[in-house]
Amino acid sequence: MRKALLPIIIIVVTSLLLVRIFYLQVVNDTFKLKSENNAIKIKYDYPERGYIYDRYGKLLVANQPSYDIMVIPRDLKKIDTTEFCLLLNITKEYFSERMAKAKIYSPRLPSVFLPQLNKLEYAAFQEKIRKFEGFYIQKRSLRDYQISAGANVFGSITQVSEKEVAKNPYYNSGDFIGKQGVEESYEITLRGVKGVKYIQKDKFNREIGSYKEGKYDTIAVQGEDINLSISAELQKYGEELMINKRGGIVAIEPSTGEILALVTAPSYDPALLVGRQRSRNYTKLYNDSIAKPLFDRGLLGEFPPGSPFKILTGLIGLQEKVINEQTTFMCNHGFSYARGRFMKCHGSGPHQLFNGIALSCNSYFGNVYMKIVNKYVRPESAVNIWSNHVKSFGLGQFMGYDLPTGKKGKVPTGKTYNRMYPGWHWDSKTIVSNAIGQGEVLMTPIQLANMMATVANRGYYYTPHIIKKIKGELIDPKFRIKHQTTVDIKYFDPIIEGLFGVFNYPGGTGNALQVKGIDICGKTGTAENFAKINGKRTKLQDHSIFVAFAPKDRPRIAIAVLVENGYYGARNAGPIAVLMIEKYLKGKISRTDLEKRMFEVSLLSEYDKYFKSSVDSLLIPKTGTNTEENIEN
Repeated sequence: MRKALLPIIIIVVTSLLLVRIFYLQVVNDTFKLKSENNAIKIKYDYPERGYIYDRYGKLLVANQPSYDIMVIPRDLKKIDTTEFCLLLNITKEYFSERMAKAKIYSPRLPSVFLPQLNKLEYAAFQEKIRKFEGFYIQKRSLRDYQISAGANVFGSITQVSEKEVAKNPYYNSGDFIGKQGVEESYEITLRGVKGVKYIQKDKFNREIGSYKEGKYDTIAVQGEDINLSISAELQKYGEELMINKRGGIVAIEPSTGEILALVTAPSYDPALLVGRQRSRNYTKLYNDSIAKPLFDRGLLGEFPPGSPFKILTGLIGLQEKVINEQTTFMCNHGFSYARGRFMKCHGSGPHQLFNGIALSCNSYFGNVYMKIVNKYVRPESAVNIWSNHVKSFGLGQFMGYDLPTGKKGKVPTGKTYNRMYPGWHWDSKTIVSNAIGQGEVLMTPIQLANMMATVANRGYYYTPHIIKKIKGELIDPKFRIKHQTTVDIKYFDPIIEGLFGVFNYPGGTGNALQVKGIDICGKTGTAENFAKINGKRTKLQDHSIFVAFAPKDRPRIAIAVLVENGYYGARNAGPIAVLMIEKYLKGKISRTDLEKRMFEVSLLSEYDKYFKSSVDSLLIPKTGTNTEENIEN
């Protein structure tokens, strides 16, 4: 038996090899195709990208025809380069540079020589293309924006980099790919599948027909259309309200987590990043290191949340049972919490939970926070418990939304303060500024909006997302998962009553912002703002913050507005928030007084004060660490 084993193995292996060779040579011509590619020309048929619509079906992004001049260096014959360059209005230096790049990529594969010709340029070149062997025209499509708003939401289309070509075999040099926004997040869905045609050539390099009668050819498949969750009208209105201001607006539908508006200011017309001028325009936007129009403040701006954070301080205080609705603290324009340390406030007299929120009393919430920390023997353990409560609202972490950029903010833990105060006994008095959102906490506007959506839902949220529908596909199921907070549902109603009192209680910080017929719950905020000027930490004008949801019952919109250097919360952020709410719920504006003022307000002079003095950082402000100087208005 052993003597027969070796011959049996040899026979079996030989049989397998023969079967494989037969399959490759007779059944499957793929390798033959590759071996003959010196006599085969590959042409790609690029599909249209999928169209983009808003939540109501309004067309936002379509396509327009474009023409690229392609070159196959090996096929290039001697041509009149002077005539060629004059025809296309390019320099000989550009010609040499592009040819060198094409040869490096591949002498026998097509490369983009000159992209995105318009119809007139295409017609002029097509008329004389026979004189320039080795060049041909590839038809593509470019984006055609139907609105001038939403650039940060859409992203843009650009040519793939060499690294992307090396990493992903689908792409070839000169192909387009989505960058930023939904164009990047949903690239595979939107791009479709390009078709391939194999053209046989004779020994004179002339095309003689399809290889194998088109056996290996594939047809292009158009990209799928998508519906975004944003309202085009609301997005446009938000960008108009933020003209001559800097900051972000994020609006969310609480019952679904769908993003209704995602505004960053300043912004730009998305059409600037289409066509032959794309590179020049992008460079100009990128190099604007002062206004930073490419910086999405709604997703990337990390700010001290200011007084809106008192909402969480109150909720955690109730959950930890260190207060109830009747717990009273005295305020004498602030309170003294340690020898020589005083937290200022604009109010006075006794405060309970309701008017503590409605009047935004620093003293009330400073006391609540200290009670939370003092409940436990070790402050490190207390802060960890507090931190876990805060994080259950989606804070201090990447939220998992379907946009390719973002920041996770900051929620300190016990370890944070052990590092900050090594060898020193810190306690609730050391970190009391967390109570009013002026400690080590940092939040992005989308996190603030999601926090309000969570409060509107009485204790849960859905991961915010920009997609509403994909033709022929299901959206990611993670956007249907309910995230529950660590705070019991019963504690939300008293907080919501206080938020309603912001508008309706005498002296409430948003009393002047009421909108007839809409029950709005909200919270004003003023966040201290520091930057380095000539190497020195300098206090700048406060950021204006406002968070809200409406209606009070069965809320349909939750919103966060942050206006950099916008003074106190009710001055600029508050009016913008209520106008956005009314626009979404009613489709028209009754508070035309607020609208007129917001359209006219310009904060450019505020920005000029500091940026002319070599500000190192304003877009990502430094937190007002453990300071008690801020007074909420």
